[in-house]
Amino acid sequence: MNQQIDLSKLPSKAPGYDLRDLLEAGCHFGHQKSKWNPDMEEYIYTEKNGVHIFDLAITAKQLTAAYNYMYKLGKDNKSVIFVGTKRQARKVIQETAKECGVHYITSRWLGVLFTNWPQIGKSLRKMLSMESKMEAGAYDNFTKFEQAQMSKQITRLRRFFDGLRELKELPDAIFVVDSEREDIAVTEANKMDIPVIALMDSDGHPDDVAIPIPANDDAVKSIELVVKQMGEAYLAGQQGK
Repeated sequence: MNQQIDLSKLPSKAPGYDLRDLLEAGCHFGHQKSKWNPDMEEYIYTEKNGVHIFDLAITAKQLTAAYNYMYKLGKDNKSVIFVGTKRQARKVIQETAKECGVHYITSRWLGVLFTNWPQIGKSLRKMLSMESKMEAGAYDNFTKFEQAQMSKQITRLRRFFDGLRELKELPDAIFVVDSEREDIAVTEANKMDIPVIALMDSDGHPDDVAIPIPANDDAVKSIELVVKQMGEAYLAGQQGK
C-alpha cells in the first residue's frame, strides 16, 4: 500500500535542520549494500566501503514533513502511538511519549492489535479493571496463591498495554522506529488505513509508509534525534505554538 498524505496542506512548523547535526548523530549511515532495498535508492547519496550513505538533504526534507504532520496531529488532538521495541529505542520512545502525552509500545507488538481491536480493547479494559480492584483491596479475601496469580496476570497484561492505557479506539497514526523490525505493526496499520511515519534504514520499504524518514535506525543518537523531534512536534501542536 502506498500511503498518501497531502504534504502541501500541512502547517509549516518544523525548525530548520542543520545537516551537520544530522551528520554528528550518525543519521547518514545506512546498511551494507548487500542488505539494501532498491526502493530506497532515491534517498541514498553514495556508497562507502560497502555501506550506503543517505543524502542528508533528503533526510532533512522528510524529517520536516514528518514534523509538520506530527504537529498537525497534536493540534487536532489526534491519537498517536509511538512504536520502538529495539533495545536502542525503548528508553527514548517511552520517555518522549510520556512527555508529549502519546501512547507507546516498547516491549513487543501484540499481533492483531489493530486488526482485532474489539477483542484487544477488552483485554486492555480487563487490565485496568484488575488493577483498580487490586488497589481497592477487592482481592484481599482471595488465597495467597490466587492473589499471586492475579498479580502475574496483571504483570503480563502490562507488558503489552502499559503504554496504551488511555487508548479508547484505533489511533489516527503511528510512528515507528525501524519499519522492518516493526513490520507487523506497519502491515496492520496499512490494513486499517492508519498512516505510518517511520524512521527507516536502507533496507526499508518506503511504499509501506506515509512519510519515510531515511536515516540510521540503529545508532542511539540518530534514533534519539528523530524520536525527540516527533515528540516536540506533537507537543508544539497541542500547545498551539
